Amino acid sequence: MTNIGFCSPIRGFRDTICGCCSTIIPCLADPETRSSWGLKASLVMLHLLYVGVLFIFDKDLIRKTVEEPWYTAAYLFVLLATLAQYFITAGTSPGYVLDSMRAVNDAHAAFRKASESKQSASNGDTSLTISVEGDQFGRTGSFNSPWTKLVMDMYPPGSSVRTWTCSHCNIVQPPRAKHCHDCDKCVLKFDHHCVWLGTCIGQDNHFRFWWYIFEENILCFWTVILYISFLRSHTPRAWWIDAIMILFLATLIMCTIFIFLLLIFHNYLILTNQTTFELVRKRRIPYLRGVPAKVFPFSKGICRNISEFCCTWGKHNMESVPPLEELEERSRPYTCSDVLCCRCC
Repeated sequence: MTNIGFCSPIRGFRDTICGCCSTIIPCLADPETRSSWGLKASLVMLHLLYVGVLFIFDKDLIRKTVEEPWYTAAYLFVLLATLAQYFITAGTSPGYVLDSMRAVNDAHAAFRKASESKQSASNGDTSLTISVEGDQFGRTGSFNSPWTKLVMDMYPPGSSVRTWTCSHCNIVQPPRAKHCHDCDKCVLKFDHHCVWLGTCIGQDNHFRFWWYIFEENILCFWTVILYISFLRSHTPRAWWIDAIMILFLATLIMCTIFIFLLLIFHNYLILTNQTTFELVRKRRIPYLRGVPAKVFPFSKGICRNISEFCCTWGKHNMESVPPLEELEERSRPYTCSDVLCCRCC
């Protein structure tokens, strides 16, 4: 009873704060939105905490800032660029299947309307033509829609439409797409759902995500160097300052190692044109089960993989599943002529 009585005012105060925030900012009325922005605020505060501790305790850094302001300016620029890239990535759409489907169907409808108007003008008749898109139930995911025909051409012959129809969105998924249960949408070239960003990483924002973790690596390594320089200096200070700095440095090194390994992992995915989901759940994806070992089905060579990753984001490009004969040809061992011809590139 005592604990309940003690916690009740705290819960009431929390609810009051949440109610005021929801009134001022209506979008915060949604608990998921509040949680997402809470994580973003926590990450920003974490960056400011590690940097702020340096400027509070490191007198040499303050003196260096006065003597060589460009050094501190460059460091703060990296900090601001990293945070800006974080929010840009979090606010960029990963590329939803529904948006791509609407674009394809709208383009097809506009093309057909233009063709019919030209045909009507050339024939000179005044007949009225009425056409209905979709099935008798009016569903957008009709089996005869332009989107369905386009997507099914990307799968091996004999594939069933129902096999690739999302049970949640009721739309046909192209290869490499997946339904995200956190976002409740189907994402093109789904990689993973990032909790810290509060969004999925997919075709349209994977490039921005890579830039974010690249900038985060630069910031973390630079900050580690500053912490080590402070601890190695012979400036007189209290013992508890060293204890705080060592604790911060230990946690920072662990974070840096994780982010560095994450960057290496995504570099590998880019060079081989894979996604995290395909690598981890390969045996659960029907069109990847028969792929020979050590064969990357969507890889077009290292150079082209990098080019497409850097230059085709935001264009909703979709890739067909390669035929089995092509995959078996890729699985053959390399020869001297293959090396000379840069087969891997």
